[in-house]
Amino acid sequence: MIVAAAQAAAVAGDLAANVATAVRLVSLAGSQGVQLLVLPEAFLTGYDAEVFAGLAVPRADDLDGAWLAPLREAAAVHGTVVVASTPLERGDRRTLSMLVVRPDGTVAAPYDKQHLDADERPYFAAGDHGASITVDGVELGLSICYDSSFPEHARAAADDGAAAYLCSAAFFPGGAHRRDTALAARALDNGMYVVLAAATGRCGPHTFIGGSAVLDPEGRAIALLGEEPGLAVAELDPALVTQTREARTMHADRVASLGPRVRG
Repeated sequence: MIVAAAQAAAVAGDLAANVATAVRLVSLAGSQGVQLLVLPEAFLTGYDAEVFAGLAVPRADDLDGAWLAPLREAAAVHGTVVVASTPLERGDRRTLSMLVVRPDGTVAAPYDKQHLDADERPYFAAGDHGASITVDGVELGLSICYDSSFPEHARAAADDGAAAYLCSAAFFPGGAHRRDTALAARALDNGMYVVLAAATGRCGPHTFIGGSAVLDPEGRAIALLGEEPGLAVAELDPALVTQTREARTMHADRVASLGPRVRG
């Protein structure tokens, strides 16, 4: 399966502009045979606290609305599954979520970010469940940025059968070391691919550092961007996941309980 991590600047609070950018990225991905495209964290609204606190946030009951029609149409034209992150109104709560737009025109919002950092907690409720999707027979775990800092999050996806861990993210200046270390570790720990789509450029008052990548099941970058807009494109091979887990058995060898801790 050919996948791509997309990297582009979003406009704070401008849904139409960001959907249009997403459509262009889908078109670019489609021209390269990409079957699955992942967009950065909060890309459809832009990652900006004023937007998160405002009124113009998409509603979970309006995913078939006109605002998202261009992206649904682009997914259909190019035969590409699009994973797009956005804040969502879910009745009496607001979440930072992932939408899955499929070529058949359906849109689902299966995952809400579970690990919110301190800047996000005033605006969002944490998700209460993990989620995976299946594309062309390959199971893919979903995550959003800070989720990837917690080894058990990716572990749960791998335990349930995920061959890859999809991560929509937005890293601020100074976050490159944490980004590069955490995502490579999640791949190596679990013998699975990681697809990281990271925000870049300026959005509202913030600047983001990009670094979108596809990592192989031992954590090596097989496609990598700096801060430039574009796509990190690579092929996922489920057989390599199987081979890696047979050779590097950390995932299988985890001890269920380490027992009591003895202090001497």
